Amino acid sequence: MIDRRHILFATLGVAAAGLSGAAGARAEHFEPELNDDGLYEEPFFIQSFLDLQEDLAMAHGRGKRFAVMWELKGCPYCKETHLVNFADHEIREFVSEEFAILQLNIVGAREVTDFDGEVLSEKKLAQKWGVRFTPTTNFFPEDPGAAAGQPGHKVEVARMPGYFKPPHFLAMYRYVAERAYEDMDFEAYLEQRQS
Repeated sequence: MIDRRHILFATLGVAAAGLSGAAGARAEHFEPELNDDGLYEEPFFIQSFLDLQEDLAMAHGRGKRFAVMWELKGCPYCKETHLVNFADHEIREFVSEEFAILQLNIVGAREVTDFDGEVLSEKKLAQKWGVRFTPTTNFFPEDPGAAAGQPGHKVEVARMPGYFKPPHFLAMYRYVAERAYEDMDFEAYLEQRQS
């Protein structure tokens, strides 16, 4: 027989389950931190000596694709990339498992060694590669030998110019991971996925 006491305990049990689920969701939530340059930084971004050929070789050795993400302090779309796109569990999981991402500051002064061996400030490298706004992401070939001795903008396999909303953002990373750029441009890839 069901009485008030059974209903009360059942209600409390459901409420407790809901709270534990909410606590679990909060535990999974993350906040990217601002680094010294004022850029949001993901814990899965790589830290390196800024030698791009070495970074590509390291990524290849780990079975990952290498990408460079350009950002700028105060850029609202950079913030959106971190607080919306990377906050999405599916995006975060796929990108962190499949890619080694090096974050660069489009106006930064750190010295970076391009694939061709030229050492430039981040700002000069952005100019050399034709990166004009943030966020911009350059994706590079799997094989380190394919990039050796050439400037990055000549060997990139894809470029994400600006902010993409989460579905297209994830699609771009899948496009590169699947090497679909060998057969079609990104727009054709999106059309194929939607059909």
